[in-house]
Amino acid sequence: MTDPSASSFELADYIVDPKALLSRMEAADPENRREAIIDVLCAARDQGRAKIAAALADAPLCGTEAARAYSRLTDSLVRVAMDAAARWLHPNPTPTQGERVAVLAVGGFGRAEMAPFSDVDLLFLVPHKQTAWGESLIEAVLYVLWDLKMKVGQSVRTVDQCLRLARDDMTIRTSLLERRLIWGDESLSMELDTRIWPELFRDTGPEFVEAKLAEREARHERNGGSRYLVEPNVKESKGGLRDLQALYWIEKYLYDVEDTQSLIAKGVFTEDEYAIFTAADGFLWSVRCHLHLVSGRANEHLSFDNQVEVAAAMGFEDVEGQRAVERFMQVYFLHARSVGELSRIFLVALEAKHIKAKPSLGRKLRGIFGRDDDTTPEGFTLVDGRLTATDPETFLSDPVNMLLLFKIGLEVDALIHPDALRLATANLDRLEEIRNDSRANAIFMDILLGRSNPERGLRRMNETGVLGAFMPEFGRIVAMMQFNMYHHYTVDEHTITCLSVLSRIERGVLKDELPYATSIMGGVVNRRALYVAVLLHDIGKGLPQDHSIVGAEIAAEICPRLGLNEADTQTVVWLVRNHLLMSDTAQKRDISDARTVSGFASTVASQERLKLLLVLTVCDIRGVGPNTWNNWKATLLRQLYSATRDYLTDGINSPSRHQREEEAKAALVAAISDLPQAQIQRELDRHYTPYWLGLPTATHITVARIIGTVGDNSIGSDFTEDPDRDATRATFVNSDHPGAFARMAGALAMVGANVLDARSYTTSDGYAISVFWIQDGEENPYEARRLDRLAKTVRSTLMGEVLARKELETRDKIKRRERDFVVPTNITFDNSGSDLFTIIEVDTRDRPGLLHDLTRELAAANINIFSAIIATYGEQAVDTFYVKDLFGMKLASDSKRRQVENALRTAVMRRPEGTR
Repeated sequence: MTDPSASSFELADYIVDPKALLSRMEAADPENRREAIIDVLCAARDQGRAKIAAALADAPLCGTEAARAYSRLTDSLVRVAMDAAARWLHPNPTPTQGERVAVLAVGGFGRAEMAPFSDVDLLFLVPHKQTAWGESLIEAVLYVLWDLKMKVGQSVRTVDQCLRLARDDMTIRTSLLERRLIWGDESLSMELDTRIWPELFRDTGPEFVEAKLAEREARHERNGGSRYLVEPNVKESKGGLRDLQALYWIEKYLYDVEDTQSLIAKGVFTEDEYAIFTAADGFLWSVRCHLHLVSGRANEHLSFDNQVEVAAAMGFEDVEGQRAVERFMQVYFLHARSVGELSRIFLVALEAKHIKAKPSLGRKLRGIFGRDDDTTPEGFTLVDGRLTATDPETFLSDPVNMLLLFKIGLEVDALIHPDALRLATANLDRLEEIRNDSRANAIFMDILLGRSNPERGLRRMNETGVLGAFMPEFGRIVAMMQFNMYHHYTVDEHTITCLSVLSRIERGVLKDELPYATSIMGGVVNRRALYVAVLLHDIGKGLPQDHSIVGAEIAAEICPRLGLNEADTQTVVWLVRNHLLMSDTAQKRDISDARTVSGFASTVASQERLKLLLVLTVCDIRGVGPNTWNNWKATLLRQLYSATRDYLTDGINSPSRHQREEEAKAALVAAISDLPQAQIQRELDRHYTPYWLGLPTATHITVARIIGTVGDNSIGSDFTEDPDRDATRATFVNSDHPGAFARMAGALAMVGANVLDARSYTTSDGYAISVFWIQDGEENPYEARRLDRLAKTVRSTLMGEVLARKELETRDKIKRRERDFVVPTNITFDNSGSDLFTIIEVDTRDRPGLLHDLTRELAAANINIFSAIIATYGEQAVDTFYVKDLFGMKLASDSKRRQVENALRTAVMRRPEGTR
């Protein structure tokens, strides 16, 4: 990362020369004066912005200095615009007392902090009712500023109006906190200064504080509720600039101070904490300024594409195992975490001064602590309802107390006092002494395994740095971002969220959504190994090696330290190494294929591991983000779990393929008994074994009812909601001919459908059956009212009215926010994963029409597709095909596999600027 030194950062010396600008305006032809004013100011604006941007490029971490420089530049432009308007556009040599005007900067502009394209908030202060001259002057200036492409927020008020409106409007009241005279009548500004404290601010502190805190909570909720969202809003998200500004607003409102450094004198922050405040403020302002510059506009949303450019602008570089953008975002989230800690310290300081209501202790807390400290655990006490150390020196004499603090806080359901958190944070290095201490590790395991949700304790420990200092392997992944569209949270936040899901499963909170996992946790299960495995499953992220393999090696070192015996350690190590196995098998392989289940079962090897792996897999998927888990994934996991459980229980005595086939046929016969017997018999005779084992009875019924209506050149189809899988099932029956499956995939892509899974079968009498499970662009099943239109559009495409390939080539280009994701294409062939088929897996960037392009190439290479399993992970698609050659054999020849691989790579690269 670039040296943050500001030695070459001379922004403080850059100020527009007003006299020079006004001289150039005066020299212009009076008939073209207004145009000259605009031209001169535009040139000054462009020159000023260029100088600031160049200085910021030289010192990319000096965002605070840049923000002040942009404010000074805007000051000068507004002042010169006012001077020019008053001198030439609307001159008034002898203004009356009623024609005075004062221009005040308010809001962020008033605070003298601006990003390159920030709004310019102006208050035009007038003595009484607006005069015609004043109105003309203000209007002329606003038009000039608008011509300068400034986004101006303006108001025209008297002092009385300011005070009256601010009493009822907290936004106006807040903007008046940060006011600054930049032009005009000083006496008007001084009158507001004199009256605002006694008439507005005095005695209304608690009201303002509560309003700002409520506003903060609402803002956090609007912006995702977490400071670890991977595409944060630099200004508005939790841990962003607005949180720091809120601290300043409250401090200024209560104490009428001019800068944040007074927080030290007020006893709110220590010198070290103020240094953290300053560092976070500077970094966030740097990010915001660079974000505006790379966007070329006001933009606070740090989206994926902007992250790459901002990281480069700020000097971050790739290292082995982590891209520059991931390192940049890790630093960003660490600062966001610091903002959260500072906010907590600040708010408790307010409570101590009785400005904000104190928290309720709750019945449990009162029952344990009583009215005096006689029952308080030794060394701890309550201050204003928060747990803290009785004596700091005694507390620090044994570093184990740092962990005990969080354990007791959970047990008595008490918040922890910032004084105690400060003690711990200031002495994190002491935790190194107790990493191998059995008492310390026992306390940590009590926190992790507590029957109440461990999330709160672990999150407190993580945000104060205690967790990472006690377990440095975890500290390495704190605030670590994974640069992809699949993961919504940082690695540490994802891990803690997974532990929260596990606790909720164990407490029965999710029994309706997760019946299998809840049943497992309600029985006899090695919860000690499971909780540790969830804690450590991503501990290897950010290292050059496969994170599952290196994570297992790290787990083997950590588990004995935590007090796990050899057997539990081996269980944890196995779970960490294989934590993606069940998800990958369920989502990327054909579960109806006998070899899939037997191969998976041979790796799992025991019922105990199977149970633990299912629960870990569920927690891992649900911890990725709010909408990652769905019925489709639930169904796949349940099917794999049930089939593997039966296999592990009965082994070779588990239901045979023939037995399962006969059961499927019997179920169909019972459901279509209304059809002629001859038709039923033809249906039983025409299908091969994979058809009966690979599709559910509901699909067998659909095929049986439409296959008789299909002629040589027609296609029978059915679109049905499948709520158990959160998808719509699209079933097609047609005369078998090459490329039919690809045409259907193209037709579905044309209507914007996302294919989740697909199956293709041929019959002994010349029919082809293709079944797709699809969702719309919002990852929802198509509603019943949309099915007729969907079916009509797909049929039109299939009948040749629209050529899918040509139409798809004109679809959207890769979205800008997705262009920087690196998704290498990997194509693998597996002849051992199935008894009957070659398994081809294509791992590449997702886009509409990808399945269509891949299946077209396979058809052109005379490859028959029997099933296609589609898995997507954000921008990544993994399409798996179970295939045979033209003679019904596996692809055994190396030359044939190379031919197919080249064809598939051609399909992937067909539109390098391609769709989505």
